[in-house]
Amino acid sequence: MRTRSDRIRHALSFELLGLALITPLGAWAFDRGMHEIGLVALVCATVATGWNYLYNLLFDLWMSRRYGHTRKSVRLRVVHAVLFELGLLLALAPYIAWELGVSLGHALVMDMGFAGFYLVYAFVFNWAYDLIFPVPTARPARG
Repeated sequence: MRTRSDRIRHALSFELLGLALITPLGAWAFDRGMHEIGLVALVCATVATGWNYLYNLLFDLWMSRRYGHTRKSVRLRVVHAVLFELGLLLALAPYIAWELGVSLGHALVMDMGFAGFYLVYAFVFNWAYDLIFPVPTARPARG
């Protein structure tokens, strides 16, 4: 299982790189100013960082109990990414509507655009992260 410092490095690097990518893409895609999308992205990234830490910890605990390890197959990575984004979608759409002065429906569509980006990004980022910083293998207990 990953250490606390590794989880913090993971969450922060995920959000910082994500912000650097999504702000200009979101401004272009939604025809909004960089400052508007940047503020929304920053608040959403702050919420997502906390969610990222908690979600990954809980997911790893579940995997450890169910499978005895935390190595993810491709199928499990897809499930992991989809569930993560669904949780954020439900939490962030009301904030986006309020901040940008759009309807909840419009905010949901915008949030789904962000979620689509982050769904692919989370899959690629987490896979790359696991290659760069492999999950420590459990050592057998000495008997």
